[in-house]
Amino acid sequence: MKYTVFLLLISLLAAFSLFADKNPPLNVKVDAQSIATSGDMPLVSYADVLGQATPSVVAVYTSRIVSARESLTLPEFYRQFSRPIPRAMPEEASNRERKERLGVGSGVIISADGYIVTNYHVVQGMRGREVDEILVRLNDGTEYVATLIGSDSKTDVAILKIEANASLPAVTLADSDLLRVGDIVFAIGNPRDLGLTATQGIVSALERNRGGQILGAGSYENFIQTDAAINLGNSGGALVDAWGRLVGINTAIVSNSGGSIGLGFAIPVNMVLNVASNLIKSGEVPRGMLGLFPDDLSREMADAFGLESTRGALVNQVQENSPASRGGIWHGDIILKIDEREIDSAAELRLVVSQVLPGTKVAVTLIRQGKTMVLPITLGSLTGKVAAINTNSSPLKGISLRPLDDDLRDAYSIPKDLDGVLLIEVDGDSPFVDKLEPLTVIIEINGNAVESIDEIEKNLIMNRQNRFYVWAGGKKRFVILKL
Repeated sequence: MKYTVFLLLISLLAAFSLFADKNPPLNVKVDAQSIATSGDMPLVSYADVLGQATPSVVAVYTSRIVSARESLTLPEFYRQFSRPIPRAMPEEASNRERKERLGVGSGVIISADGYIVTNYHVVQGMRGREVDEILVRLNDGTEYVATLIGSDSKTDVAILKIEANASLPAVTLADSDLLRVGDIVFAIGNPRDLGLTATQGIVSALERNRGGQILGAGSYENFIQTDAAINLGNSGGALVDAWGRLVGINTAIVSNSGGSIGLGFAIPVNMVLNVASNLIKSGEVPRGMLGLFPDDLSREMADAFGLESTRGALVNQVQENSPASRGGIWHGDIILKIDEREIDSAAELRLVVSQVLPGTKVAVTLIRQGKTMVLPITLGSLTGKVAAINTNSSPLKGISLRPLDDDLRDAYSIPKDLDGVLLIEVDGDSPFVDKLEPLTVIIEINGNAVESIDEIEKNLIMNRQNRFYVWAGGKKRFVILKL
């Protein structure tokens, strides 16, 4: 029996009334039927199907307010080439503010009262530049300024809200767990800002996980792969089935040229709905945690453990005082199932656990020394266990930090005599993602010891190279970061 996130999502929506939510609850249309495999008449057009879905797809534009001094203005152009500045362009013009377009993408209306899903990377600007305005353009040309309700870089999902005077054309959602390789799908969006465009393909593969290559380190990837053409600007748009129901949110392509070569990836709608529902309810996404470091099983490793298959996740290390250690998991165990959900890889283990609410008791099926056993384990939480620096003001953008204490030292096997600040997470879009890794202890900055987040900010120097002395992987070393 397949573990399905879909039922969990429905239960989450039903439970909204029990909480004092800061936003109106999400009210979506769901059609859980599977696509029919045959029909009496040959299908010659999908016009009616697309006619149902396309009104729900919108264009999303992001911009920021800048002064003319922030860019190469015409007066500056003339200065660089030693030309006199024309009188028509006075110096005072450089002090004016203007709106600068940051990016363009797509989104999908999922509720009649104005909730819209899109990608995190569509609404969070480019190269770390902050977004001041998000504009949504509907299929009929109507434009609205949208409010960003919440976003999650780990899944590349964001939820927007617009306020309209009338009910909006919300798309119907399918159960993406019922998708099959070979099902017909359509990618609908705003590629290259050309306007609403639909392309046809099939589901090429399911549960694609590229190990963080697309969304970045520490992300949760579980893509629908399709050969429907997806191009720049399609991000955040709809992937719909042959009945016009939303099955995924188009997110990325694999291409050497930057154009579509038939390798497109979409986030399954069940996953999108889970993330969006939690962002609406609380502004964060609760994720379960076992507290271990898994790895894939190679053929050589499987043979050494006496296994016939490479399916499963090998436990390399169990964190002290973690749910896994308290539940009896050992290093060398091979995890095969979480409840009824089979585990084929380390990435799938991480994904499945993250989709279960913290505090939930799960049955972990594993092999230990050739014997199969089932352990009941209550999951911990990845949400709320760290205090992140405010990424809107901190020069350490995308970094989650927490002052080091004895509990953290025990949980992550950090030497007792080490003082500093523990780096918990690095977002995939952080400018420091290639320099710093999770579970790094920052000991000194520019020769000064740091033991709090305030001390980190105090000792950072903008617009120059900063010397970090850190502990990571059992070794101390220097890291140079330019802010």
